[in-house]
Amino acid sequence: MAKGYEFERGRYVVLDDDDLAKARPESTRIINLVRFADMDAIDPIYVDKPYYLAPDGDVAAGAFAVIREALQGKAGIGKVALYGREYPVAIQPRENGLVMYTLRRANEIRSMGAIDELSQLSGEVNADEVALARQVIGNFEGDIDLGGFEDQYQAELRSVIDAKIAGEEFVVHETEAPAKVVDLMAALRKSLDSVSESKKKPAKSAAARKTTRTKRKHA
Repeated sequence: MAKGYEFERGRYVVLDDDDLAKARPESTRIINLVRFADMDAIDPIYVDKPYYLAPDGDVAAGAFAVIREALQGKAGIGKVALYGREYPVAIQPRENGLVMYTLRRANEIRSMGAIDELSQLSGEVNADEVALARQVIGNFEGDIDLGGFEDQYQAELRSVIDAKIAGEEFVVHETEAPAKVVDLMAALRKSLDSVSESKKKPAKSAAARKTTRTKRKHA
C-alpha cells in the first residue's frame, strides 16, 4: 500500500510519511483564532461537525477557563488542520467547556440560485393557504427534544439481520406511496383533523385507565 497523487492520467508521484510530515501548517499544532464575532453571525449552512475541547493538563486549565468566560456570547473564528486538511473553525463556550465547530468553506456551499427547480416557484402565494399552514404549524409547536427521534431505518435493518441470523424470513409490510398534493387546502385541513383526533384519544384512554384502576381497587 502506498500514498500517491495522480498528476497526469496514469502517472503518480508516491508520497511517504516524511513527505506528508513536511506539509504541516501552523494550524496542525495550535488552533489559530483570528476573528471574534457573535455566534448568530455564522450561517448554520457553514457548520460541519462539533468537537469538544478540553485543557491539556492542569497548567492549561486556568487559561482555558479564562477563554471560556471571555467568549460568553461570542465565537472565536480561526483554523486548524485535521485528518489531512485545514478547516476554518468556530469556537464557543458550552456549559463548563468549549465546543469547536469545523466550518465549510464558501466554495463548498451550493448557492440557491444553482438549483434549477426553484426557478419554477411562483412569486405569489395564497393568503388563505398560508394562514391555514400557520395554524397547522401552531398545533405542532413546542420544545425540541431530539432524544425522541429514533433511527427507524437502523431498527428495521437490525430486524432484517436478526431474522437472517435466525434463519427466518423477514416479512415486509407494504406501504402506500404518498399521494401527490393536488389540493393543498384539503391536505392542510386533513392535518388539522388528525391533530384534533390525536388530542381526543389520550383523554379517552386516560379516563379508561382511571376507571380500570378504580375497579381493581374496589376488587
